[in-house]
Amino acid sequence: MDEASNIMPSELPIERRQRHTRDRTTSSNSFSHFKSGPSKHMRPSALRNRGSNASMKSISSETDYSEIIAPIPRRHLLQTSQSLHWLRVDTSSGDEWLNRGVSPVSASSVGSVFPNNRTANRLSFTALMEHEKTATGPSSTADMGIPEDDQSTIGAGRRFVRWMHRNNMKSWVIPSAIAASTLVKWCIGFGTYSGYNTPPMFGDYEAQRHWMELTVHLPVREWYTYDLQYWGLDYPPLTAYVSWLCGIIGSLIEPSWFTLQASRGIETGGSKLFMRATVLVLDLLIYIPALYTFICAWQGTRSSRKRHTALLTLLFHPALLLIDFGHFQYNSVMLGLTLLAINAFAAGHDLLGAILFVSSLGFKQMALYYAPAIGSYLIGKCIYLGLVHGTRLFLCLALTTTLAFVIMFAPFLPPFSPLSTIAAPITRIFPFGRGLFEDKVANFWCFTNVLVKWKQIFASREGILIKASTGLTALGFLPAVAALIFGGYKTRLQKSAQNDSVNQSPSIVPAPSSPTPILPLLPYALLTCSMSFFLFSFQVHEKTILIPLLPLTLLLSGAAPTDDVFLWELWATTLVSSACGPCSKKMD
Repeated sequence: MDEASNIMPSELPIERRQRHTRDRTTSSNSFSHFKSGPSKHMRPSALRNRGSNASMKSISSETDYSEIIAPIPRRHLLQTSQSLHWLRVDTSSGDEWLNRGVSPVSASSVGSVFPNNRTANRLSFTALMEHEKTATGPSSTADMGIPEDDQSTIGAGRRFVRWMHRNNMKSWVIPSAIAASTLVKWCIGFGTYSGYNTPPMFGDYEAQRHWMELTVHLPVREWYTYDLQYWGLDYPPLTAYVSWLCGIIGSLIEPSWFTLQASRGIETGGSKLFMRATVLVLDLLIYIPALYTFICAWQGTRSSRKRHTALLTLLFHPALLLIDFGHFQYNSVMLGLTLLAINAFAAGHDLLGAILFVSSLGFKQMALYYAPAIGSYLIGKCIYLGLVHGTRLFLCLALTTTLAFVIMFAPFLPPFSPLSTIAAPITRIFPFGRGLFEDKVANFWCFTNVLVKWKQIFASREGILIKASTGLTALGFLPAVAALIFGGYKTRLQKSAQNDSVNQSPSIVPAPSSPTPILPLLPYALLTCSMSFFLFSFQVHEKTILIPLLPLTLLLSGAAPTDDVFLWELWATTLVSSACGPCSKKMD
């Protein structure tokens, strides 16, 4: 406001005072006129011209000409700028920054992080990365003005999605992508697998088949104690329950596939077809729906073409295709349950997310790699919600998690089994007796074992290695845990200060079902924690590289082809090649 506007009307000359009074009367009459509705005799063209002139004035005076200001849905707007201050998001433009539109080029930037209500729970954890990208200049091909048809580096998946959209077949992109990925997985299954025609143990394929065999014919209390020298069951109970169900179905089709003792090493065409089908069906029932809900929940503000391209990226991840459908594993079930859990967190269903993550832990203990990130996120949200709502959510989470574990282990507890039975699955699930690492793994211990023979030096003092690996692992994921917890504390303090500044009660907080400002950091925390476990934890298998690859692939699916996250994928691919080498050798 200029100095002339600060002069009182009494200090103005008589002519300017009369004009000032007339203008104020006209503006008040106009306000009441538009409040009650436009006049019948006023032409619509005049209204349009007046609105367009006002819009042009505001654009020319307040924005840069390189950005097109356009009206957008409310889901693209932030709830508050104070909640993102600690994340180094620029809010220097004040409240106007929250209400202004975002250009089509930057529609997936910071303004799409948090929805304004529960019905618009569409989040984007790539907001922070894209905010940094806009600060350094355009990086994507669209920002640099390169025509899409002239891009020589565009992939086959993007060309397929573009062709489907241009030919009005966008509704068929997702079904055709799922069908194509299913066909690729089924074709990979026609190849060899881990332990093919290599007696007496026959590899991981035989281990999975043997678990179906013993769960069908033995009582529950003997599942974790029967013939441990020949592929004894060493996964949590949910894997055993799924093996039992698959074994029941397979025995109905052909009983000889799972005959106790006599079926060891069976490699008939029918049994292999059935085993491959179990992996594919479980993938279709759990992992594929998890990917689809992720695209809808986390990338809902993006265009349909970008979401379809992201889904293609997630469906055709080569490492998971190689290990699950080539080497033969059920890792997609564990990854799918974890992904469903973070999707539930994004939708505000924290209790459901806790149950899904407990189910992931109950299927494979490797999901513990994600536990520090998910636990610290939930603690940070409890802190963010305040004393009343946060304490209530914490108690509900504790009760829900405990009940989920009790129900999962119920067959091994009284009155179904003696109390001593519970010791067998616990000792089998955490195999510290198998050594520091297994085979050749691209982690810290295996890499440095070339120079320092850890197993030989600490052969009789294995406890030292366990403590060292625990300390290094905790040191690796500590920054991610601290960031989530401190983020919940910091944003809670800022909201309390904001409420005090407007004379509101500090106890007014968002509903527990609403997303928190720390939610976009969760995929980064999952990547940090899982990579720390892979590099430094005790008894790492080569297939555990899939665990840090999941959040990395989620980040990749939300990035432009020229973003730095693609360099991360290049680095991860190199790591996967070295980690999956033993798996490929076992398939020869």
